[in-house]
Amino acid sequence: MLSVLADRTYRHLFLAQVIALVGTGLATVALGLLSYELAGANAGVVLGGALAIKMIAYIGVGPIVNAFVDRLPRRAFLVSMDLVRAAVAVMLPFVTEIWQIYLLIFLLQSASAAFTPTFQAVIPDILPDEKRYTRALSLSRLAYDMESLVSPILAASLLTVISFHWLFGGTVIGFMASAALVVSVVVPQPKAVKREGGIYARTTRGIRIYLKTPRLRGLLALNLAAAAAGAMVIVNSVVYVRTLIGRSSDDMALALAAFGGGSMATALLLPRVLERVGDSTTMVAASWLLTIALVGMAILTVAPGVDRWVALLILWAILGVGYSAVLTPSGRLLRRSAAPDDLSAVFAAQFALSHGCWLLTYTVAGSLGAAFGMAPTLMALAALSLAGVIVALRAWPAVDPEQLAHLHPDLPPQHSHLREGEPSSAPAGHQHPFVIDDLHPNWPRGVM
Repeated sequence: MLSVLADRTYRHLFLAQVIALVGTGLATVALGLLSYELAGANAGVVLGGALAIKMIAYIGVGPIVNAFVDRLPRRAFLVSMDLVRAAVAVMLPFVTEIWQIYLLIFLLQSASAAFTPTFQAVIPDILPDEKRYTRALSLSRLAYDMESLVSPILAASLLTVISFHWLFGGTVIGFMASAALVVSVVVPQPKAVKREGGIYARTTRGIRIYLKTPRLRGLLALNLAAAAAGAMVIVNSVVYVRTLIGRSSDDMALALAAFGGGSMATALLLPRVLERVGDSTTMVAASWLLTIALVGMAILTVAPGVDRWVALLILWAILGVGYSAVLTPSGRLLRRSAAPDDLSAVFAAQFALSHGCWLLTYTVAGSLGAAFGMAPTLMALAALSLAGVIVALRAWPAVDPEQLAHLHPDLPPQHSHLREGEPSSAPAGHQHPFVIDDLHPNWPRGVM
């Protein structure tokens, strides 16, 4: 897996991702402490509001920014977003009102919503070989999991010698270092393509391509399954560990580590699995695993004589396995499903739509957990996960070739595109790797 780091451009961008993630993790810890300083017992309400603002920024800002990003130099744009995030982090220690937190979080997450899909769309251009790109996806998943383990430990160590306000300084350093690493390499620039239509057409292009592509509709449904499991872990681990089974804060960290450990182990093994099994089989099986694990945890939560702590560690690790196996291959599907000049738009669509799933599951995990307890919440999230699996099985064909035979009745016989690809058995038809674009506005009939 580490062989992809031999590529200097990818190595620098990967390090930029890792350093920025650690900086963001420090900010997360500091933001929680800042909220408590300002709101006391209502800190959870403040953090909930900040989380909602984050999701709104992710869902709304990404596609809008992407409508114009292809007109800008990619490297300059990525560096600018890092500098915006650093500037916001500089201001956070000086916040004195809750509304200021909300405003700065919106600016910070809007910059992240612009940065992340653009960054993700760069990697396939740097690593065009599918095997190397798959290893890069696994490394990226590993980086996210490592951040969830390292940042809290680093923050706890720093808080023994400094005030939490200084943690925001680590965030500033992270974003500045990320910007420097991006500046240090040549970032591939896609050719500018003139599009018909106005702002609305450009803004919604990625989402329209996404929703017209069967495998991506299946991916969205599987994102719901992954979000259901992830929301349970992120929102309710503290409630389960501290309140339901009465264990310490240290055990809360162990529970999250079990989830992260399962995810990391899967990320390491997944490149070989995908070579042998394929994306669809792996991701659907992982989603079934998530659903079964959520149901199993609900049953064990109310069953008498069960060591709930041991059950939690085992099932959280299983959720980590399924979560990583669903999310890691997503980039492969997106790359297969978009023309090079549409790739950034499709990554932005995935970013927005997947966070719509997270907004739903966060709401369910938090509200049902508070109102009805853990077992009903686990069953509700299992139902959402199951719904995702069922929709994915209906939307994503079991046989999903890249090359599809199709006709172009709207094109004149002499059109140059008709000479591309290979002839098909249908009269006046041809076949080639099929994606939704200006020449192929809809998926071929009968291939759903």
